[in-house]
Amino acid sequence: MQSKFVMSMSVAAFVAAAFAAPVSHAAPEKIIKIDGSSTVYPITEAVAEEYQKSTKTKVTVGISGTGGGFKKFCRGETDISNASRPILQKEIDDCKANGVQFIELPIAFDALTVVINPKNEFAKTMSVADLKKMWEPAAQGKIKTWKQVNPAWPDQPLKLFGAGADSGTFDYFTEAIVGKAKSSRGDFTASEDDNVLVNGVAGDVNAIGYFGYAYYDENKDKLRAAAIVEKAGSPAVLPSRESIENGTYQPLGRPIFIYVNATAAAFKPHVKGFVDYYLTKSKPLIEEVKYVPLPQKDQDAVIKHWKELKPGTGFGGVAEVGVKVEDLLSRIK
Repeated sequence: MQSKFVMSMSVAAFVAAAFAAPVSHAAPEKIIKIDGSSTVYPITEAVAEEYQKSTKTKVTVGISGTGGGFKKFCRGETDISNASRPILQKEIDDCKANGVQFIELPIAFDALTVVINPKNEFAKTMSVADLKKMWEPAAQGKIKTWKQVNPAWPDQPLKLFGAGADSGTFDYFTEAIVGKAKSSRGDFTASEDDNVLVNGVAGDVNAIGYFGYAYYDENKDKLRAAAIVEKAGSPAVLPSRESIENGTYQPLGRPIFIYVNATAAAFKPHVKGFVDYYLTKSKPLIEEVKYVPLPQKDQDAVIKHWKELKPGTGFGGVAEVGVKVEDLLSRIK
C-alpha cells in the first residue's frame, strides 16, 4: 500500500508541478535565410561559416540561381538574395506586389571566364564576335563546328556548356556577348551547377563553356581560360585580378551583389548584424575564394549606402554592362 501511495503522490506532484511551471519564453532560434546565385555562393557561404562561429545565429545558404533566388526573395521567403546580375524589372514588380523593399549591395568583382579544354591549342584567343557567332539564337542547329565560327579553326564539333536560364551568369553573358539578356541558342548543355560545366569542358577536347572566375581558378589544372578580344584592334585580355580591377577585361568583368530585404534589415537585428559583418569582414574571405574585393573607396561607399538603409536599384530593371560601383550607388536616391 505504501508503495502505491508514494507512486500516486509522485504522479500527482509531477502533474501539479507541470501545471504550475511557468510557460517558457525562450527566444526562438535566430535564422537568416539566404538563397540565389551559385557564383556568389562561395563568398556568402564563407562569411556565413565565420559569422556562425562568433554568434548564435544560424545562416542557411541555398543555390537556386540568381533568378530562382529572386523568386523566393520577392515572396518574402528569404532575408538576403545572392545575385550575379542586377534585379530585373519583373522581379522589382514582384517584390513591390508582395510589399518587399530591397537594398542593393555590390560586394565584389567577378570575371565571367570563357574556358576551353587544355588540349585545345587553336582557340586560346577569341573575340566577342566569335563568341556571339557561337551563342546567338541564330546559331541554333546551324553553327555546329569550330570551323564555322572561324575558318582558321578545325572542322571539329563544337560542344557548348553554359549557365542555366535561371542563372544571373546566363543573363550577364548573353547581355555582354549577344547584346540582349537571355538571348541565346538553346541547344547546349545547361546547368545551374558550375561543377557540371567544369567537368563537361574538362572531359571533351572540343568543348567550350563559361562561368565565374573562382570556379576556373579552382579548376585551372584541367581547364584553359581564353583571352578575350573586346573589338577589332583591341588587345586580347586574360581574366585576372589585375584585369578585373583595372577594367581591361571587358565586357565580361562585372560586380556581384547581395540584396537585403529592407524590412528584415530594419527590424531584425541579427540580419543587420550579419550584413554589417559581411561588409566589414569579408575581404580576406573574398580573396580566399578567388574573387576580387572592391577597391577601398568603393567599399566605403557601399558601407555608407548600407548604413543609410537606402532601398532601390541603380540599374532601373535592366542588366547594364561595364557600370562603375560609385556611379551605381549615386543613382539610388
